[in-house]
Amino acid sequence: MAKWTSKHEAPEPLEGPIVATITGGTILWFVLFVVQMPFYGWFDDRDLTWWVWTCLAGGGLGLIGIWYVRSRDAAIKRARAAAETAEPVQSEDSEPV
Repeated sequence: MAKWTSKHEAPEPLEGPIVATITGGTILWFVLFVVQMPFYGWFDDRDLTWWVWTCLAGGGLGLIGIWYVRSRDAAIKRARAAAETAEPVQSEDSEPV
């Protein structure tokens, strides 16, 4: 079987409001957890408590995600600012300005 190779380059990743998206998802997981807590007995009677704990785990992992994307966003902004303030490198062929 021949090895598959891509004929096109991969597109650039989409950049959007990543921090807001992850924060919104995390809030949603915690809201789902809180909404299900009054019905814990119903879930327990049917052996479905994993639904409740999945929402709590999603919220906890979302907190890690918020920390990660905020750190990533800050690093991207620092790198962009450093690239803007850096002196342009002159090649040996060009004349000094």
